[in-house]
Amino acid sequence: MHLSIDWNSVFVPAIGLAEIIVRGSLMYLGLFVILRVMARRQAGHFGPADLLVIVLIADAAQNGLGKDYGSITEGLTLVLTIVAWEYLLDWISWRFPWTRPYISPPSLTLVRDGRLISQNLRKEMITEDELKAQLREHQVEDYADVRLATLEGDGRLSVLKRK
Repeated sequence: MHLSIDWNSVFVPAIGLAEIIVRGSLMYLGLFVILRVMARRQAGHFGPADLLVIVLIADAAQNGLGKDYGSITEGLTLVLTIVAWEYLLDWISWRFPWTRPYISPPSLTLVRDGRLISQNLRKEMITEDELKAQLREHQVEDYADVRLATLEGDGRLSVLKRK
């Protein structure tokens, strides 16, 4: 086992600090513009597809941040490609309703008319305690107070209370 440390590689950058600052600044500004223009529709709601896009954008942006990976142009082009696909799928889902079940998961009813639908909880591996916690966030204390509780395709719980 080799335990020595190359202190030079730990503290001395492989590329110039000015280039790191320029690359980081241009990638940040480019991502800011791309996300500012494209990501307004679902502000505040992050489902599984949104998480995938965020992870892919982070990985793609890495391409433009270091000399070992590629140019800023390559990184931003890759990010734009990912964002364009997300936008295209959203547009297709909006424009052609019949594609929605293929693009995003359908909603799933968890409580209807005060009655828990246990098989749907099992299907999504949600415990009753987790569901009760989510219902409390909607100011619901008991299943009897719920007309309809649905797990939406983006992972949010929507609740309609009884009157």
